Amino acid sequence: MDRFPFPDDLMRAQQEWHDTYRALAVPRPRRATELRHRLLALSVRIHWHPFWSTPDGWTPAARVELRRRAGGDRRTDAA
Repeated sequence: MDRFPFPDDLMRAQQEWHDTYRALAVPRPRRATELRHRLLALSVRIHWHPFWSTPDGWTPAARVELRRRAGGDRRTDAA
């Protein structure tokens, strides 16, 4: 059983955030302004998600675990 039961929409938003960040990290990214706007919108959606108001979401460890689950595993696959 997962320690933090993240909602699907929150996981998707965090995964999209990581994908957008990676797209911006390449040299001379295409549509950089659009990507920056998308990154900001996703950041707001993640930060203000109702999950953080629940007892499971109160701890800082929940935010760390969300980032680890959504993006950390993809980085190790690329190596």
